[in-house]
Amino acid sequence: MSKHSVAIVTLGCSRNEVDSEELAGRLDADGFELVADPASAETVLVNTCGFVEQAKKDSVDSLLAAADLKTSGATKAVVAVGCMAERYGVELASELPEADAVLGFDDYAAIGERLRGILGGAAHVAHVPRDRRKLLPVTPVERQAAAYAAPDLPAGMSPASGPRAVRRRLDGGPMAPLKLASGCDRACTFCAIPMFRGSFLSRRPSDVLADARWLAEQGVRELFLVSENSTSYGKDLGDLRLLETLLPSLAEVDGIERVRVSYLQPAEMRPTLVDAMLSTPGVVPYFDLSFQHASTPLLRRMKRFGGTDSFLSLIESVRSRVPAAGVRSNVIVGFPGETEDDVAELESFLTQARLDVVGVFGYSDEDGTEAASFDGKLDADEISERVERIGDLVEELVAQRAEDRVGETVSVLVESVLPDGRVEGRAEHQGPEVDGTTVVSGVSAAVGDIVTAIVTGSDGADLLAVP
Repeated sequence: MSKHSVAIVTLGCSRNEVDSEELAGRLDADGFELVADPASAETVLVNTCGFVEQAKKDSVDSLLAAADLKTSGATKAVVAVGCMAERYGVELASELPEADAVLGFDDYAAIGERLRGILGGAAHVAHVPRDRRKLLPVTPVERQAAAYAAPDLPAGMSPASGPRAVRRRLDGGPMAPLKLASGCDRACTFCAIPMFRGSFLSRRPSDVLADARWLAEQGVRELFLVSENSTSYGKDLGDLRLLETLLPSLAEVDGIERVRVSYLQPAEMRPTLVDAMLSTPGVVPYFDLSFQHASTPLLRRMKRFGGTDSFLSLIESVRSRVPAAGVRSNVIVGFPGETEDDVAELESFLTQARLDVVGVFGYSDEDGTEAASFDGKLDADEISERVERIGDLVEELVAQRAEDRVGETVSVLVESVLPDGRVEGRAEHQGPEVDGTTVVSGVSAAVGDIVTAIVTGSDGADLLAVP
């Protein structure tokens, strides 16, 4: 009997990429054939993103595009999984009948059984969303015992929690995301992630290291450590400085050349972590700092901490030791109550900070968040104007920062060989997908090699270099 074929379409962040590869591992172990082209798959599994309005629209568009394949190709079923599916459940199933099923995180452990049932015509009743923060104890140190005593519980929260799931790589590149933790304990007024991802739960170091060794065996050269909040890693294991001790062990894994940490909370950065990230061989000096804004009063309204002075001090503590260190961030403009003075404060901070990359997002109400009920809402046109204004400034500043790197020696992980023979990859200050790339001319190298080069030019955040 031929195997059922399935294609997995992944949207959203690197944390979703890990989830997709763990789903792929479960399906592969359960006898499914994984195919890359959705048009040739019997089932298309769309791993959705539910973070902001645009991401939700992209997820719906991907589901509709997959549903169109049912009229023209081998596709018999389209199934929604991921954050949007978990967040909206029965509501999404009702409003998007083109999808044959909407599965929540609780379905992941039995994903093969679910898909066989759907292909066999069984009706699947989508779940009613719930606040997943209530699945684990409030006290972080009590969570690990609860999670590991009931494996089905963490499997429901996300594939990263609890005992290590089988994983199958869907992208053969030399970089791979490695999940440190799932969930988040912060109460940012604009963010719904904790409600559908649950409370913060660290993976045990032994499990993280086991994944790192497995990824190295698959040819991975760079580990991209991901979570909702990497600076909190270890707090539920009784050691808030656990990341500092884990980083050297990860960097020492045979075959791994680089370790990169993502999503750091500025208010939780501690000198020992900065030191570990700057002094541990193999850990790249790369700081993905979630500033979100620079106006202290507005940050308090977001239930975040810090401001221009503390943020600049943090950046200076990094660059005083490693001037070429990469620093990137995201900011939200148009948050309820944001004044012209707040915008001017953000402009001043960005100008002084000289960040390598900045993502600029316009505020939008998110279901169930505290900010959705705030007064002082700005109209859509005003938010769009501010996004454009800050975006234009960021574009100029990022280009200037890249120009400053001309003459700098960089270490480039090769990720592709271009048709003209040049190689393209990322320098140490460039994170995956959103931080620009470096193209090196006049060098013979293969994917996965690391080449040393001198920067000769720039285009936005992208660099040009020669050996």
